[in-house]
Amino acid sequence: MKTSSTVLIAILAATLGAYGYSLLAPARVAPAAHTEEKKPERQNDHVEQDEHGADRIRISDVKLAAAGVTLAEAASATLTDTLSFNGILRANQEAVVQVTPRFPGLAKSIQKRIGDKVGKDDLLASIESNQSLTVYELKAPIAGTVIERQISLGEYVSEQKPAFVVADLATIWVDLSIYRQDLRRVRLNDEVLIDPDDARGEIKGSISYMAPIGSSETQTALARVVLPNPEGRLRPGLFVTARLILAARNVAVAVRRSAIQTLENRTIVFVREDSDKIEARPVELGDSDLQFVEIRAGLIPGEHYVAENSFVVKAEMGKGDADHD
Repeated sequence: MKTSSTVLIAILAATLGAYGYSLLAPARVAPAAHTEEKKPERQNDHVEQDEHGADRIRISDVKLAAAGVTLAEAASATLTDTLSFNGILRANQEAVVQVTPRFPGLAKSIQKRIGDKVGKDDLLASIESNQSLTVYELKAPIAGTVIERQISLGEYVSEQKPAFVVADLATIWVDLSIYRQDLRRVRLNDEVLIDPDDARGEIKGSISYMAPIGSSETQTALARVVLPNPEGRLRPGLFVTARLILAARNVAVAVRRSAIQTLENRTIVFVREDSDKIEARPVELGDSDLQFVEIRAGLIPGEHYVAENSFVVKAEMGKGDADHD
């Protein structure tokens, strides 16, 4: 009996303890019911379609520029069949002069350094002759640029080594390496487009010299283009690429190769419509070369299209809900 009473008291205590805890605990408040209905999610609600079913988005010129997107105008173009070569810029060796002291002696003064422009008969250095102990002048034999200097103040100089090299850089040699399998397709006076890779475009020239012998090490032969260099754009020693024009054909409408994209299994070009819309315009492609692609249908001359960084517009069109200008 005593044991039963003890169990009963324990049960009552546990019950009262739970009840007391519930009184101390903060009351739970049911969440307030929302009066507004949740809007259904929509995919790509910033993408609309034109009357032909083509996708388009609103995007400002400011946002395009910030993303590095550039526009160009669809127009006629000349597609070319070309051969590509590597080359190097060299000073025109017919306008390079080594300036050597007439008599051995000591360099008493030096007036010019590498990169200096000089005129004909400008003073380069003064040399004290070992024989007569008199000072004579070392002058520039031509107008040009000092491209080498191998003389220092107080140094012994002699007629055995040039002290300066002066070059007239008004014209530059472009020496191209022609592989043996391409030699039969390269001729004197062929038109060549030289790309110095300085973001200023190609330079047109023509082949003026073909070497009669080749290199056993590289199995190439040399072809040379002489280019004018009035602004000093071309610097000897730098590499270039070149394209030899083999054939050319005019097309009515063309865009840059970088403009072509694929969207939902369709070949498209992003076209600027009105002042704030970009349309993914399906197009029919024709011939192409390294720069341009012919557009046979879908685009007319004068329309503006995304020429560079078109992948940015493609990514923008593929986004879900987003804010747009």
